Amino acid sequence: MDMTLSTLPEDALLTPHMAAPLELAIVLPTFNERDNLAPLMDRIADALGPVGWEVLVVDDNSADGTSDEARRLALSDPRIRVIERIGRRGLSSAAIEGFCATAAPYAAVMDADHQHDPKLLVPMLASVKAGEADVAVASRFADGASMAEWNRPDREKLSGMANTLARKLTGVDLSDPMSGYFLLPTATARELAPKLSAIGFKILLDLLATSEKPLRVKDFPMNFSARRSGESKLDRAIAFDFLAGLYDKSFGRVIPTRFALFGTVGLIGVVVHMALLYLFLAAGTQFSIGQAVATFGAMTFNFWLNNFLTYRDRRLTESKAVFWGWVSFIAACSIGAFANVAVATTLHDRGLHEVLAALVGIGIGSVWNYALSSRFVWGRF
Repeated sequence: MDMTLSTLPEDALLTPHMAAPLELAIVLPTFNERDNLAPLMDRIADALGPVGWEVLVVDDNSADGTSDEARRLALSDPRIRVIERIGRRGLSSAAIEGFCATAAPYAAVMDADHQHDPKLLVPMLASVKAGEADVAVASRFADGASMAEWNRPDREKLSGMANTLARKLTGVDLSDPMSGYFLLPTATARELAPKLSAIGFKILLDLLATSEKPLRVKDFPMNFSARRSGESKLDRAIAFDFLAGLYDKSFGRVIPTRFALFGTVGLIGVVVHMALLYLFLAAGTQFSIGQAVATFGAMTFNFWLNNFLTYRDRRLTESKAVFWGWVSFIAACSIGAFANVAVATTLHDRGLHEVLAALVGIGIGSVWNYALSSRFVWGRF
């Protein structure tokens, strides 16, 4: 006799993993974490038991096959779900998608690299359920915490400085507002989600700064371990990334953060432009030629820095993508570059000082640079 899902008794459809109500979702934003997933699932199961939880692997289209590994695990474990994101990146936005994709009343965010101990999920969940706090935070700086296994005193110092700035922004007194490991009611996260900037790596800071009502926070000392496998997703741009988050919560409603970042890169590009221009003028080159070469050089510099900072959540990394992204950036900005050179040359020929003429040309070209590159360079790729 053939048995299908529709004809099986209702009890037969339930696996042991589905025998208790779903209570907690663990959101794992991942990027190249394939080898870390299976052992982490075992650690989570050991900490939480067999039922009442699920894991959402939110993967940013990792080249190492992280999403495929998560799907392989999910075939035999319905507690594991996968969200593979194409064309967008970033830990904060990944966490937001995880919040919105679960029915669990509570959600936790943690790293997949084994630096965060899953055993802390139990007391953190109990604290929030009991109403002791709105957000439970695993802290690297609370009394009893340890970072000895991490062995990164340079990062410890930077984290301490970041915490001081974050406390001033959020008004929340806790030891580690830059922690990437925390737990809160999912309803709270979803309520705040439309107002979050989704910029950067530190979504806890975003949540605390966005909430109109101060969120009560309780720290849980954490033994911050060394990464088990792979390389850290954080790089030297993280400091800039953090400052971007602070800017967004302070002034982002007045001037959009990405535009401000693009403008900051543009200001640095002005220095590059003027340096190249004066090098050519000092060599006796005609102003029009010097302005054209300086414009092209500044555009190349701006592409590199924008790819590294302004569009880091859409960063082009593969050599082919970087090359065609650079070509597209030059092409997209060609109209602005033409206007830049034409207007600056005309003004200079009519007697305007060369510095002022160059700056006027740069200003006109920058409008096209931002609008077209956002659409046809990083938007496309």
